[in-house]
Amino acid sequence: MQSSSGRAKKIFSSANQIIRYQRQILAKKQRQSQSACDVFINHRSIDTKKNVSGLLYDHLSRLGLRAFLDSKNMKPGDKLFDHIDEGIRKSKIGIAVFSPQYCDSYFCLHELAMMMECKKKVIPIFCDVKPSELRVKDCGICSTNDIERFRRALEEAKYTVGLSFDTSTG
Repeated sequence: MQSSSGRAKKIFSSANQIIRYQRQILAKKQRQSQSACDVFINHRSIDTKKNVSGLLYDHLSRLGLRAFLDSKNMKPGDKLFDHIDEGIRKSKIGIAVFSPQYCDSYFCLHELAMMMECKKKVIPIFCDVKPSELRVKDCGICSTNDIERFRRALEEAKYTVGLSFDTSTG
């Protein structure tokens, strides 16, 4: 027969193991929820951060969806490509907000190409720009492989049913 202090030690030991296990599960869930998102918002910050992209992020958040928007999800010291690429890989869908200066950005085109290569469902929003106006420009900065990746992704997105938005009329 075991003494009451012996039983108490076993109970406390078991309780501590359960608590440790629960903490490990909670920590894992928090890491997953911080890195995974439902929607990745691809946009040109200077064109759309304060209107379409920012409003879209806020609306999705109010609906309980986890959206990735670089200005909201990244902190000083984060490695740009690592963080963004992981956000794309772990997202369920992508929204590409095309704007007049979108194709001037290597980052926008890289994100779009990555979403297409990862076979994400991409919903295009054409903000103050028509699909026919979007073209990848070879400024001599990108490799020929990147230019081809960007052109393929942009062509695929241009021929996907999307939405139009005119900031002058809302």
